[in-house]
Amino acid sequence: MRELSPRSLPAFILIGFVVLYAGMLMVIPFLTILYGTFAKGLEPIIATFQDASVQHALLVSLLLSVIAVAVNALFGLITAWVLVRHRFTGRKFLDALVDIPFVFATPIAGYAVLVMFGRGGWFSPTLFPIVFAYPAILLVKIFVALPFVTREIQPVLEALPPDYEEAAYTLGASRWTTFRRIVLPEIRTALLYGIVLTFARVIGEFGAVSVVAGAIEGYTETATTFIFRALKDRDNTGGYSVSVLLCILSVVILIVMNHLRHRALDQR
Repeated sequence: MRELSPRSLPAFILIGFVVLYAGMLMVIPFLTILYGTFAKGLEPIIATFQDASVQHALLVSLLLSVIAVAVNALFGLITAWVLVRHRFTGRKFLDALVDIPFVFATPIAGYAVLVMFGRGGWFSPTLFPIVFAYPAILLVKIFVALPFVTREIQPVLEALPPDYEEAAYTLGASRWTTFRRIVLPEIRTALLYGIVLTFARVIGEFGAVSVVAGAIEGYTETATTFIFRALKDRDNTGGYSVSVLLCILSVVILIVMNHLRHRALDQR
């Protein structure tokens, strides 16, 4: 598509409106948090990140997010493959189910986990706790980011004709070899993009996590629930400091996403 330089007054006004709109929604809130973080100097910030409960909350967020990304990468890829390469009764229904996390309010997802796995729930565990423990946090993180990998890979697979795969089968290649040598190179960028989106979604999840985790300090507290507790306790510097850390992480994720998007466009 040919890029057009603005040449008329309405075009400049439209561009100015978009820049102002983006600035009000993203830049100004970030600068406000940044100011609140450094308003009292560096010592409170350093003390915040030296706090054992903060370190534990960040570690819990990171580890459970990485596990959720790994699970969604694997099953998202499998789901996309099944939806594209197979025709079966209920396929359209399954395809619609993939988008459920997009329309579900995340506290509702957390409440559903409580109903299923809480004390007296439908599948109340007997060996180890799920609700108000790490398994529940992991479950809701997996749920809220379920569609991203599938929806990124699905259109790439649909555009990839199965002729090369069938030729590889006739030449004696196994299904795994065919996938690794033919399919994976074609969907690799989409897979990475879906993984980055998934990580961005799960690392900042608050609604469902706050319902199922209980935000127990030093145990099930995550980075986002720590921010909520810090603001309630009037520990503004602590809340702002962790918020800035997550914002920086989001910017890094944005840079990676843009790199992958340009890479995908270059490959077309």
